[in-house]
Amino acid sequence: MTILKVGDTAPAFSLPDQDGRSTASKDLVGSRYVLYFYPADDTPGCTVEACAFDQNLAAFQEARVPVLGVSPDSAESHQRFRSKFGLRFSLLSDPTKGTLEAYGAWGERPGRGPGIIRSTFLVGADGMIQKAWYFVTAQGHAEEVLGALAA
Repeated sequence: MTILKVGDTAPAFSLPDQDGRSTASKDLVGSRYVLYFYPADDTPGCTVEACAFDQNLAAFQEARVPVLGVSPDSAESHQRFRSKFGLRFSLLSDPTKGTLEAYGAWGERPGRGPGIIRSTFLVGADGMIQKAWYFVTAQGHAEEVLGALAA
């Protein structure tokens, strides 16, 4: 399993968002961004995490740091999830799990077998990993990421 650390180059990606528009890492060069990986739309932990990122979205926007969520779910699933909870940031679809694997967000989970490892990355304007979190606890994580922006 890949484990990214501070100073590593963030793996390139190009994934469709909830509206079918492509979002690519090359289009984000020059700005910092948060890329977080979660197991599935509209599940308890994933909802807590997504809603917390959304509740803190103004602070991320003030810092000029876009938030992007990634799961294997379809664009249609992402649309329903965003609509149900009023989420205002993009959700990207990775049904092949290629980006999940490249970031080390797919792998063996202790006592649970293979699957999505809830993970978050703060990527710098230079495309390098500034901070990496693996095996994230959904509750309070968005605030933790926001705190890392000031560090």
